[in-house]
Amino acid sequence: MEREQTTRDSADIVIVGTGHGGAQAAIALRQQGHQGSILMIGRDTAPPYERPPLSKEYLAGDKGFERIMIRPEKFWAEKDIDLRLGSGVVEIDPAAHLLTLSNGGTIGYRKLIWSGGGDPRRLGCTGANLKGVFYVRDKRDADAMMAALDAGSTRALVIGGGYIGLEAAAVLRKLGSEVTLVEMQDRVLARVAGEDLSRFYEEEHRRQGVDIRLHTAVNEILGEDGKVSGVVLDNDETVPCDMVVVGIGIVPAVAPLIAAGAAGSNGVDVDFCCRTTLDDIYAIGDCAAHANPYAGNAVIRLESVQNAHDMANTVAKAIMGDKHDYEALPWFWSNQYDLKLQTAGLSLGYDDTVLRGDPQDRKFTVAYLKEGRPIAFDCVGTMKDYVQGRKMLEAGTERVDRDLLADPEIPIKELI
Repeated sequence: MEREQTTRDSADIVIVGTGHGGAQAAIALRQQGHQGSILMIGRDTAPPYERPPLSKEYLAGDKGFERIMIRPEKFWAEKDIDLRLGSGVVEIDPAAHLLTLSNGGTIGYRKLIWSGGGDPRRLGCTGANLKGVFYVRDKRDADAMMAALDAGSTRALVIGGGYIGLEAAAVLRKLGSEVTLVEMQDRVLARVAGEDLSRFYEEEHRRQGVDIRLHTAVNEILGEDGKVSGVVLDNDETVPCDMVVVGIGIVPAVAPLIAAGAAGSNGVDVDFCCRTTLDDIYAIGDCAAHANPYAGNAVIRLESVQNAHDMANTVAKAIMGDKHDYEALPWFWSNQYDLKLQTAGLSLGYDDTVLRGDPQDRKFTVAYLKEGRPIAFDCVGTMKDYVQGRKMLEAGTERVDRDLLADPEIPIKELI
């Protein structure tokens, strides 16, 4: 429930969003010496917590909520950071520096940091609103899935072969569910990785018992007594199931910013200091479209903890008068079964890949090149390659001998 808000109040710095970006912005501001008031506004009713474990350790029951909290709950009060939970921002008046909340209250600000993230992209097919259709975006989603499993759900259909879908499939198999995964593309991870990595994870999931269907879409979700009972695929096959998990991306949560006049088409546009086109308003994290130096300065959004964390630090320093361009190297990770994938850099626009090691050993690296220049590394169980690959990318190595790079016995650091 939203906290009752009947009178206007204000804060020196208001942060919208209580995920990684918002939490780190508040922490960094205090670390940078900000003495003024800080107010964090979040639609979530729980104190700031990590989102990535929701589809992994938290869903699996390996980590309780206390272990995924970004800081202990008392931390925020100790740092004089006010939390306004269960509240959403529905309107921004940039001229008056005023926010309108979903409960009708208003909040004034001197500086605004928007870290609203995104909302799960929803299915549009018949049956999408049946009980038993789940999205994995916040704690409530994961808790609802866990409750369904505890109540006896044993057959799951996962829609989407990206990281969220694959991670959820791995956890559901670990918990004993029958799992079918459908992906419209011709391979999983098609939007973010090369074919070597895609085929490896397809084989691994099939080995673990997941029924993967490629080139496949969902036409309809069937229900009995208001609850999921099956899914009709685009080949007219019906797959019986009692749970549907949807992982088909997010829609950036920026509507109030755009309505207020901020520039942006895919998210909200920010400059190298994460400033929007509205005075005194910054944006960070999943929703912030920025020119990224590791993508050839193409304007992109990055949905990662690293991006949210580092953008938060950039904004905190800028507000405190220490302005530096956001130039952090992107990195990501994914845990599936007993496998740990670590990614450094962005493989956008690659024209060549180099395989280091043998995927059959479940320990290998895929290097991505563009005109002979290394731009990204996907590392499965190869920590040294990941660490040294990051250094190679940060060093801006222009060209690398692909034959030497392909030899796993030659450390990457020797090729920098």
